[in-house]
Amino acid sequence: MAVKQQFKSLPDLLANASRPVLVDFYAEWCGPCKMMAKVLEEANDDLQGRVQIVKINTEKYPGLASQYEITALPTMVLFENGKPVKRLEGLIGSDELVDRLRPFLR
Repeated sequence: MAVKQQFKSLPDLLANASRPVLVDFYAEWCGPCKMMAKVLEEANDDLQGRVQIVKINTEKYPGLASQYEITALPTMVLFENGKPVKRLEGLIGSDELVDRLRPFLR
């Protein structure tokens, strides 16, 4: 289950993360982004807490979207030790998402 939380900045969140962080860049108007919400919940259940999932609305944080060169939605970026290690664009199923993330998780 995703938990809403506030953080000062993405770099602070990434620097203090004890596990890899999957950032889902989305927009409220994006249909595939809405469908990814269920996929992310299923993937989170399968991964049993080995990754922290954070959703960032690109319309509220356009600077972050620009910084990470988000040009398609949904886009997910996996960060490890504060650095991006995997990028996934578009709607994918939970099994495929888990398969693509698993090599990066402990």
